[in-house]
Amino acid sequence: MKAKRNDKIATGVIYFLVAIVVLILAGILGNILITGVPHMSWHFLSSEASSYQAGGGVRDQLFNSIYLLILTIVISLPIALGAAIYLAEYAKDNWFTNLIRTTIEILSSLPSIVVGLFGYLLFVVQFGFGFSIISGALALTFFNLPILTSNIEQAIKGVPDSQREAGLALGLSNWKIIRGIVLPAALPGILTGIILSAGRIFGEAAALIYTAGQSGSTIDYSNWNPFSPTSFLNVMRPAETLAVHIWKVNTEGIIPDATVVSAATSALLVIVVIVFNLGARALGNKLYKKLTAAK
Repeated sequence: MKAKRNDKIATGVIYFLVAIVVLILAGILGNILITGVPHMSWHFLSSEASSYQAGGGVRDQLFNSIYLLILTIVISLPIALGAAIYLAEYAKDNWFTNLIRTTIEILSSLPSIVVGLFGYLLFVVQFGFGFSIISGALALTFFNLPILTSNIEQAIKGVPDSQREAGLALGLSNWKIIRGIVLPAALPGILTGIILSAGRIFGEAAALIYTAGQSGSTIDYSNWNPFSPTSFLNVMRPAETLAVHIWKVNTEGIIPDATVVSAATSALLVIVVIVFNLGARALGNKLYKKLTAAK
């Protein structure tokens, strides 16, 4: 009787704590959406930002944020995936692998402002990339790699050893087992890692202020030449993102409707992150079913 009572008390406490977390999250998201969504419109989404007059939009900032996110994931995912496969499947438990894991933990705890200053000194100044999309993407890669590597490693380790043993029984090589059995089975966990890192990338501001810049060049969305200074695909142009735009409007903005623009941009940022998360999970579930023949 005492054990059952303690179990009910513990379950009730857990539910209570979970409810508090959900209420806090709902309160934050609700406040942002209720304040910002009424000010969103097609004009706001499709027009350029204004520096002095009211009525500007966030067209370029929205595209820059998505472009930076895609570019950062394209750069960091192969590196993180390779490192995670090595740590989970090949690395022995010795001082070298412990050093690697310690380094990953240290990198994951670095403040974003430190990563931004590092990116500024290395990519903007030393490599001569200037304030550009590629400087921001490379800085965010350093910012993104630790959490992405750790999440993918845990997802791979979570695959039961029985599946690997079944592959060995069929005479498959270790790489074929990893490629054809382990990675498809670990896909949901890998996708979770990508989503977590993507949300962190999309909302990052401090690191991008010193690398991608606080302003944007004139963009021609009909120019598909990535080497043209006005092309929207040019990675060497400066690019202000949504998060940086929110910071800039609230700290340095002199437009009359700064409060409205900040609220609407914040709501848009939250909505894009939610849509990306739901879309990525739906795509991941579809790929998981296709790769593993699961129903």
